[in-house]
Amino acid sequence: MTILSKSTLAIIMIGTTHVIDMGGKNAFIHYETDDRAHMLLPDGTRFHGLWTLLDDGYKVEWKDGPTGSWKLDHTPGAIDYVDATGAIRGRISRIDFGDPQRLAA
Repeated sequence: MTILSKSTLAIIMIGTTHVIDMGGKNAFIHYETDDRAHMLLPDGTRFHGLWTLLDDGYKVEWKDGPTGSWKLDHTPGAIDYVDATGAIRGRISRIDFGDPQRLAA
């Protein structure tokens, strides 16, 4: 288990969209800039909000939604999203450059 650092997160997050496998259904998170993010959950719920990189993860505050702290945990062949309790909530299935799902629109 290796929690990704702030410098690594900046490279794989800012300007990309993470496709996250959540038990066979995909969620999408687009990190538009170094402080704006957009998310589409498998049930169709959308959130827009502000996020901030931390030394060992990030914090997000969704407008009209939850606030949370997350870490990304790297193991050989995988990167998992880990919530504040330490539970794995999803696995990155791919990282797209840009916003192909048009989440920022």
